[in-house]
Order: sequence, then C-alpha cells, then structure tokens
Amino acid sequence: MISKPVISVKNLDHYFGHGQLRKQVLFDINLDINAGEIIIMTGPSGSGKTTLLTLVGGLRSAQSGSLQILEQELCGANKGQLTQARRSNGYIFQAHNLHGSLTALQNVRMGLEVHNNISPPEMKTRSAQILEEVGLGDRLNYYPDDLSGGQKQRVAIARALVSRPKIVLADEPTAALDSKSGRDVVNLMQTLAKEQDCTILLVTHDNRILDIADRIVYMEDGKLVNDSAVVAAS
Repeated sequence: MISKPVISVKNLDHYFGHGQLRKQVLFDINLDINAGEIIIMTGPSGSGKTTLLTLVGGLRSAQSGSLQILEQELCGANKGQLTQARRSNGYIFQAHNLHGSLTALQNVRMGLEVHNNISPPEMKTRSAQILEEVGLGDRLNYYPDDLSGGQKQRVAIARALVSRPKIVLADEPTAALDSKSGRDVVNLMQTLAKEQDCTILLVTHDNRILDIADRIVYMEDGKLVNDSAVVAAS
C-alpha cells in the first residue's frame, strides 16, 4: 500500500491585503512531502518561503487550492482546526520567541503543555533531556537574557523537538549560530527525522547545511521553480 504524503500542497495561491491593496504572494504551489523526508526550501528574500511555511504550520489559513497536513485539509480551516493541526508540528521561528520570564527548561516545557497525556515529572525529564541533546544541559535554569543568541536559538529548537512531533517546520534555524553549533543542530534534526519518521521542512539561506536534505525546493517570486532530489556523493 502506498502511503499518502504527510504534507500535500496542490494549486495553492495566497494573497495579502484586501480590495485594491490585495497582492498575490504565492502562485500555484504544488508540493508533496513524505514521512521521514528532509526538505530544504531556499530562494531569495521575499520569495514566499516563510509564507508557505506558516501556511503548512497552521499559523494562518490557506485561501485557495488545497493544503493537506496528515490528510487534514487546511484550506479554509477554522481556528479550532488550525490549532489541532499545530499540535502535530514543532515550529522553529527565525526569531527565537522565548518567554523572558521563564527559564530555558520552562520555555522548552511549554512545547509539551498542549499534550494532556504527559505527566509533569515526565515533562520535566523530557525537557531536560532535549536541552542536553542540543548542548545546553548546564543552562537549564538560565533565563533568556543570560543566554547568547545562539543558545536562545537552541532553546527554541529544543522546544520544537521536545514533543517528538510528526512534522518539524524551521525558519532559518541556523541564522544565529556559528558553523559548529549550526551543524550540531541540523544533525540533531536529521537524527530525529530518521529515528522517528519525522518530516522536516526547513527554510534556509545557509549553504553549509544543504547536504542534510533529501530534496531542495527553490522558490522565486512566489513560485516553486525547482524541486530536485539531492544525489549523495559516493
């Protein structure tokens, strides 16, 4: 039996604004992504990459065409349906979006709050474990103001990964990291994808991490202009 794509985008258009100010930002996007695939989306600034990522992540409702996440249609979805869809994914923002009044451990634990079946002790254990894995085991009780930009981004990544999501959506996750930290983080995401059949859609301008991709999708002027498999060097 052929399994259905985890993310299936068909003839997707998207507009910002209303009336005379209405502007089309995505044009006829078609993209299927299967379980366990790592897809890197690249292209110039303003080409629509982040807009497409936020639609896939259920952060805004798709307007025209079809956008199915885990076989759930999000085109025209209401707030409740979008909230439900967001529970299946971990979202890594370009700006880390950490809560300044919470420690690193508490920020990561927020990634588990929507899951009612995890006990508080397990939440704490899993949050500490994932922080250890991103190299912050000695910073559990630090507040964001006491962390470097790269450390904050690693906390944000840990928060997205802690619930072991089916889909990880990442917007420039290595932008604030040096080359070693960036490599460590994408290696962790790659391991998660392979071990847990987790699907990763990652927007980046960082050419140093393109080698982790199964496919590279190139966007320009709101259109998907190239979708190619990465051929591993023998």
